[in-house]
Amino acid sequence: MPVLDHAIRAAEGLLTGLLGEADPARVRVAWTGGKDSTVALFLWRAVLAHHGLGPARAITVDTGHKFPEIIAFRDRLAREWRVDLHVARPTGQVGDHRVARDVVACCRALKIEPLGRALCETGTSHLISGIRRDEHPDRNDRASIEVRHDPPHIMVNLLLDWTETDIWAFHAQFGLPHCPLYDQGYRSLGCRPCTAAPGTGQGERGGRDQAKERVMRTLTGLGYF
Repeated sequence: MPVLDHAIRAAEGLLTGLLGEADPARVRVAWTGGKDSTVALFLWRAVLAHHGLGPARAITVDTGHKFPEIIAFRDRLAREWRVDLHVARPTGQVGDHRVARDVVACCRALKIEPLGRALCETGTSHLISGIRRDEHPDRNDRASIEVRHDPPHIMVNLLLDWTETDIWAFHAQFGLPHCPLYDQGYRSLGCRPCTAAPGTGQGERGGRDQAKERVMRTLTGLGYF
């Protein structure tokens, strides 16, 4: 069996098992509008449809500093796929002069705290992510199923063992749409102040703020996915 086919079957099996232990209405996908979480959303939506369930539910964090192309893509696809989308936003404004100066404080205020509130507001028991091990060394020891306590929920890391090549091969095989920034050379999408297209010879996350990359384990411990 081709590697990608095996990865797809494993992901479908994990999601089908999830249906046996969780109320689908309390399961949401952590959808950024990026290539990976769009695959996760597509797979969950397909499993729900196969079992006559739906709609697919998702949480997205709008920090106020996202690329407009990501917002436009996200909103269009949510309409087309009829996604029940909860948009989480920071409670206060973080001015441009403060963004990314202290990356831990910035991510806590703009991403981690809004995500935590959204999980509580939506009653989410299981959150499906699109993170991958090969994106970052601090994700090497992540598990497919993670119990989190603040707030209490289960993280389902559906695509941990997929590669960037697997993700794009899946997009091609199933005709998935993607944010146009990828066509401009971006390989990993975050907030505008912390994201650029990687330079020649750089890896997938080479265009991401390297100060943030160095504290990924700290951010994960605080509730970042």
